[in-house]
Amino acid sequence: MIYGNIIGDLQIKTTTKNEIGETIENWVSKYSIKGFIDLISGSSNYLNFNSKLQESTHVFICDYLHLSSIKATDARMMINSKIYDVLLIDDPMELHQHIEIYLKYI
Repeated sequence: MIYGNIIGDLQIKTTTKNEIGETIENWVSKYSIKGFIDLISGSSNYLNFNSKLQESTHVFICDYLHLSSIKATDARMMINSKIYDVLLIDDPMELHQHIEIYLKYI
């Protein structure tokens, strides 16, 4: 068992239409998962007009959950009030031992 020391809320995007037909995105917490988060790569470069942009990718490792119905394109994680895009949800070698959720900090 992995257990972990961080709680991550896996959120799913839902859409509704308002009175004039515009699409409104809402994020709904689906799972509260306990695990570990670790940095894979990151940089903080200066771009045009001396603006600085932080980019980093992380991996969140947790005990096995059946998450095959969740698409990475419609998911994000909130960890310590920070929002991460979900890039990939992986069950390594389909052993059902643990889940690796690859994230990008936004």
